Amino acid sequence: AFTLVFLSEIGDKTFFIAGLLAMKTSRLISFIGSVSALAVMTVISVVIGQVFHAVPSGLADGIPLDDVAAVLAFAFFGFKTLKEALDMEPGASVMDEELAEAEEEVEANDASKQGTTIARILSIFGLVFAAEFGDRSFLSTIALSAAQNPISVAVGATAAHAVATGIAVAGGAVVAKYLSEKVIGIIGGTLFLVFAATTAFGIF
Repeated sequence: AFTLVFLSEIGDKTFFIAGLLAMKTSRLISFIGSVSALAVMTVISVVIGQVFHAVPSGLADGIPLDDVAAVLAFAFFGFKTLKEALDMEPGASVMDEELAEAEEEVEANDASKQGTTIARILSIFGLVFAAEFGDRSFLSTIALSAAQNPISVAVGATAAHAVATGIAVAGGAVVAKYLSEKVIGIIGGTLFLVFAATTAFGIF
């Protein structure tokens, strides 16, 4: 769970939002607000995954719907991520698009104008929470929770978010420029397919 979520988050919109807000407010405030939002979102996605897991297999003639849904989700993200990475034109950058979107959202946010520390943290929390909802790491955490131990998924995913956010607030925008999006995409896509294969193997 850690590796999958970490690779999904590096260069993601929430990654850049945390980094940009660190420059506008402070590294600590941005980190606390961002990680809090991501941790809550992780818990929500794990709970949703467990709802799928709780569906009685008897309703589908003994077929574990949670595992089937997880396999389909992992396979979809795996092929999609690999295709995006392999089709990437030289000089093209998905991270630049994510950064541009993050800059727009941060400019529209009033976190740096809030008078108190708590108000700033809450403002950052709301911004990151909204940006993360429906994100690839959010959906992959749901799939992981549906197929694996929810506690280990929650801990691994939260730790991944914390590490990625720590990198972001320490100067993520600079670090991201030296990362190979193609390599990250290939590794991430391959991991998704590995999870799909191992989950499918568990069904049979």
